[in-house]
Amino acid sequence: MLDPLLDLTAEIRARVPALPRPGITQLLGCTGGFGLFRDATGLHHRSFAQITSAEGPWDLSPLIDHTLLKADATGAQVETLCGEALAHGFASVCVNPLWVPLAASLLKSSPVRTCTVVGFPLGASATRAKAFEAEVALAGGAQEVDMVLAIGAAKAGDWGAVRRDLEALRSAVPAPAVLKVILETCLLDDAEKVRACELAADAGLDFVKTSTGFSTGGATEADVALMRQTVGSGLGVKASGGIRTYPVALQMVCAGATRLGLSASVAVVQGGAGAGPY
Repeated sequence: MLDPLLDLTAEIRARVPALPRPGITQLLGCTGGFGLFRDATGLHHRSFAQITSAEGPWDLSPLIDHTLLKADATGAQVETLCGEALAHGFASVCVNPLWVPLAASLLKSSPVRTCTVVGFPLGASATRAKAFEAEVALAGGAQEVDMVLAIGAAKAGDWGAVRRDLEALRSAVPAPAVLKVILETCLLDDAEKVRACELAADAGLDFVKTSTGFSTGGATEADVALMRQTVGSGLGVKASGGIRTYPVALQMVCAGATRLGLSASVAVVQGGAGAGPY
C-alpha cells in the first residue's frame, strides 16, 4: 500500500519532454521506491527495481547528458560517445573542455547539444579561472556548461563568495547557453544544499545538479526531491553520479529530475546495467 500515494503523473508529464509510451505501463503515482502502475491487465503496486526499460512508462533518452569525463578519455572515445548520442537521441554529450571542439564538430546541425564542465571536479578554482574556462569552452562550440560550486566557501558559510562565483559564471555563460551548477551534494548538509539552490536561482542559473561522480557519493532520490522542492519549477534539476540502471533513473525523474547525467546511458535505455562512478 502506498502511503502517501503521490499522484505525480500530470506534474511529470508537464516537466519531462519524454512522453509516456502508449500501450505500455503507465505510472500513476510513486513514493519511497515503489510505484502504482497501470497496464492492460490492471493496477499493480511494484518496486521500481522490477521495472525494465522496455516496459517502463517513459523513454528517458531525451533527458540524458551522455557523459565521458574520465581523465584518460581519447578522441576515438569521444567520437563513439557522439555517435551513440545521435543514435539514441540523447539531450547532449558532456565532455571535458579539451574535447569540446571535436564534439561540437561531430554534432553540428544535430539536436544533440555539446556540454562541458568547468572548475571540475573540485570547484576550487579561482572564479576568474572558472569564467575564462567557460568562455573558452563556448568559443569552442559548447552550448551547456556544468560548473562546480565553490564547495569550500559553502562549507565555511561564505555565501557571499558563493554568490559572486555563480554570478560571474552566469555573466561568462549568457543565455541561450545553459548553465548548471554541481552542488556535490554528498559533501553538503541539507541546509547548505537549500542555500546553494536558492543562490543559483537568484543568480539566474538554468539547472542545479547533484554530483560530479568523482567524490564520495552520487545522486540520491532524497537530494533530488529536496532540490526540486527548493527551486520549484523555475530551474531544472540534474541528477548525476551512480545512475546505472533504468529503475534508478526513473526514480530520479519521479523525484524531480529533468536531466540525467550518465556514462552508462546506452545500457540504461537498453535495459542493462552500467559500470563506473558516473
